[in-house]
Amino acid sequence: MNKVITLLGSTGSIGTQSLDVARMHGYSVFGLAANSSVDKLLGQIHEFHPRYVAVVDPAAYEKLSAALTGQPDAPKLLQGAEGLRELAAMDGPDIVLNAVVGIAGLPASLAAIENGHDLALANKESLVTGGHLVTDAVKKHGVKLLPVDSEHSAIFQCLQDAPSAKTLEKILLTASGGPFFGMKTEELRTKTKADALKHPNWNMGAKITIDSATLMNKGLELIEAAWLFGLPEDKIQIVVQRESIIHSAVQFADHSIIAQLGVPDMRIPIQYALTWPDRLPSPVPELDFTALTKLSIAQADEETFRCLAACKKAIRKGGLAPCAANGANEAAVAHFLRNEIGFLDIGRLVEGIVDSDSFGGDYTLADVYECDRMARAYVEAHI
Repeated sequence: MNKVITLLGSTGSIGTQSLDVARMHGYSVFGLAANSSVDKLLGQIHEFHPRYVAVVDPAAYEKLSAALTGQPDAPKLLQGAEGLRELAAMDGPDIVLNAVVGIAGLPASLAAIENGHDLALANKESLVTGGHLVTDAVKKHGVKLLPVDSEHSAIFQCLQDAPSAKTLEKILLTASGGPFFGMKTEELRTKTKADALKHPNWNMGAKITIDSATLMNKGLELIEAAWLFGLPEDKIQIVVQRESIIHSAVQFADHSIIAQLGVPDMRIPIQYALTWPDRLPSPVPELDFTALTKLSIAQADEETFRCLAACKKAIRKGGLAPCAANGANEAAVAHFLRNEIGFLDIGRLVEGIVDSDSFGGDYTLADVYECDRMARAYVEAHI
């Protein structure tokens, strides 16, 4: 079947791998969206011929517009954050895949859902910052919310047996441990951007790679899992699986555990989100069990990696606490990538904002934006 997709965040790591899947299966691309990578976007436009393209950055929009001038089959261009939301809402695709990085992906997720689109979600911040807004909208509009993160896809796959899924008791959320696994606080004090960007297993963008090094990524995934699968924080156990072969597991009432395994390649969960409930041949090599020498399991060290502890505290507090943690982290990581703060400062700042308020109660989208602004201001005031 010729599935039609809209891909938000098409020039990033998840976006380009999503297009690998689309290319293999001959999917049509209705719309593409990116922030500022014009050269990559031009190549995608020429290959996939989308009808609409949204560009968030104003200078990149002007550059792309000039490059497409006079081309008879050029797509219609949409500009800015509003253009991103407009594209997400448009009729035409069978599914919208949101691979935008950061809180900027939340309005697009809501726009897609509210206009009746099934949503393949790689933008974890949509659930971290606006969890009840997203899940309430999914229920109201009767659409599918399909996880793309490898860990959440693994859990989702393990729950496809509906009778067993009703007895879900516990989630085992796996982490690679990042480049600094096993190190203690003093060892981390002098770690640089170059050190933190050396992930042992995954090829990802800079921000998510830093989040993996601090274990913030796993904290965000814990919050996301709580929203996706309806379990409290104390029923989600984080375990380090260094080889990134076991992508996560679930435990049922009879204490049976089912896990999903595969090579560390994001095209497996991306494809499953796009083809669910079907499984199709994959561009990914098979997992060779004869070549496996070990599958190690260890406990995540939240005493050292304070971002993880802060995220657990945030989801327990509820309300906008996870949004505050996310906003502070985005701001702190940006400073770290500019070599303006140390590695341990990221965890200090995230934990500080979570401890600064109770954050309880219901909230609106406007409240999410204000909380995010406040969290970023907190970072600027405390670096």
